[in-house]
Order: sequence, then C-alpha cells, then structure tokens
Amino acid sequence: MATVVVAMSGGVDSSVAAAMLKEQGHSVFGVNLRLYSKAEKDAYRLNKQCCTLDSMRDAEAVCNRIGVPFYALNMEREFGRDVVDHFVGEYTRGRTPNPCIACNAQVKFKHLFDRAMALGADYIATGHYARVARSDGRSRLLTGVDPDKDQSYALYMLTPRELDRTMLPIGEQTKTETRRLAEQYGLLTARKPESQDICFIPDGDYRKFVALRAPEASAPGPIRDLAGRELGQHAGIAYYTVGQRRGLGIAGGQPLYVLRVERETNTIVVGPREKLATERLLLRNVSWTNGQSPSAKLHAHAKLRYRGKSLPVVVHPRDEQTVEVELLSAGNVAPGQAVVFYDGEQVLGGGTVA
Repeated sequence: MATVVVAMSGGVDSSVAAAMLKEQGHSVFGVNLRLYSKAEKDAYRLNKQCCTLDSMRDAEAVCNRIGVPFYALNMEREFGRDVVDHFVGEYTRGRTPNPCIACNAQVKFKHLFDRAMALGADYIATGHYARVARSDGRSRLLTGVDPDKDQSYALYMLTPRELDRTMLPIGEQTKTETRRLAEQYGLLTARKPESQDICFIPDGDYRKFVALRAPEASAPGPIRDLAGRELGQHAGIAYYTVGQRRGLGIAGGQPLYVLRVERETNTIVVGPREKLATERLLLRNVSWTNGQSPSAKLHAHAKLRYRGKSLPVVVHPRDEQTVEVELLSAGNVAPGQAVVFYDGEQVLGGGTVA
C-alpha cells in the first residue's frame, strides 16, 4: 500500500476521497490548505464554506472520524501571488482568467505536490471528478464518469510527472454516490452544500474585487463600434469581458456584445453577436498530458469553456508551448480562457487563448 497526501478542503468530495483511500488500506494524511484568510470575514457574513476556519475544522473532523493524521498548511503567500495576483492582472489586461485552473496548476499540483513528494509521499490525491488510468507503464488523464460533474477540464495541465503520482478516487462515481458514501462513512460533510463562487471572493463580485486592487482597471473610457464610432462610456475594463451583453448601458438598433477589450487605449469594442464567432485561435502556455508536443497537426475535440460542449478542431503546433487551433465549427471564446483538447474520454492537453 502507498502513502497518500490528500488535499482536503472541508467539503464532501475530498472527505470521501480520503475515506475511500483509507478503506483501501493506504497510509493517508489529510492536508488542509490555508489559502486566503482575508475572505474569512465576508465568508462568515455570507454563510460561505470556503477559506474559513470552519472548513479547516470540518477537514480535521473527517480525518479524526476515519482515523488518519491531519495537518494544516499555510499557502497564503503562494496562493496570493500565483492565483489572486494573476487573476487581478489578467482582468487589468482585458483577459478572462480561470482561477480554479491557476490554483490546480500552481498550488495543488505544484507547491503541495512538491512538498508531499519531498516528505516521502508516494501519491497526492484530490476530490476532483476525473480519472487517472495506468497501463503499459504510462498514466492517462480521463474524464469523470459523471458528465454533469466532470472536472478534467481544470486538470489539463498535468503531465506524466504529476499524473504518475496522482490519485483521483471519486472520478469513477457520481456526486449522488459520493454523498451516499459520505453518509455510510458517517462524515459530517455528507450533506454540506457546494460552494459556487470564487473562493477568495465570497460575495461573488469579482469586478469590485479587481477594481479595489487595480484602480486603473476602473478608469472610464469609450465604448466604440467596429467602425470606430463612440457609442458611450464604460466604467472601466475590469467590468467587461468578451461576449458580455448586459450592463453596457448603450442603445443600438440590434443587441450588442463586447468583442474586444483594448487595454492600450482603454476602449471597449462592441458589435453584433455573429462577430464573436471565430474559426482560428492562438494558444500559449500549452501543456500536454503525455509530456510531448505533437510533431504534426492533430485532430481532436476541444472544450472552449468548463461547461461548454466539445467542438471538432485541428491543432497546428508552432513550438513546444504554442499552437494554432482551427475550429471546424465556429465558436467564441475570450482571451485568457482555457481551451482543452480531448480524444474521446482522454484529456490530451490544453492552453490559454492569446
């Protein structure tokens, strides 16, 4: 049996992951990451579960219940630099980031992973709804069996280094089965509701959050159409993302959508919905789950957003971390978002829209 460090948020998914691994005979250590205590006051006021001492205590209580050691690890500095600062910086550049992907890449599967391995762990485990399949000496990342909960999109950056040492125990089951197991194990998190908001923004108002930390992103500027005509004034680029329709405060003969956010001129460019569609994307910071960039063009399916449907694509490699994506049916996506490639249920990799 193996020594496994389980990242425990205090929620039902990671709680059941730890209990399943203990039941399988592994030597389990539960670790709760202290990420953003500044959100705690608002979290209590809004009855949120993330980033509070209560969530840490819930994780500890689960560990006590299943009889495994519990540790709290402070990673506020790493989380602040690699997730929060990145989130704010992307919005000030007119881009739309995904903080969950940044957290997985930089905190769970970098800082926590490295510390766990340095301390002699064989594996790290999380409560993600995805799977790692091992055969012929290699590991493959697969979608979770529950299509309504599949979280493989947010793990596309894992390479053989991480996949070979990662366990995802609940990826073979549905959320309903997870809650049933939690009841069976007698875990206090069995009926705990899920958090739907960004963990470091408990009130959900990410625009206000960005504006407070980057005042320059809330400077007013012009809203222009594709012909360059000024249609009105915007409240600051932090308040707008590509594809947005509501909250523009302008009238037109047809519905208008944000087509571009131009940081250099502090301008929002709007136009009709059909202008959002694109057939070509440039991705940077591309990562492949087999650790190798393809040497030739690759036919695959891609998700342009977390809950988006898969679209057929052709991936044209440019260099080790850059690809051009040809969409065989036009889609729309904002700079900063992730595009993830699939071959059936296998995750091939992905990158960030440039």
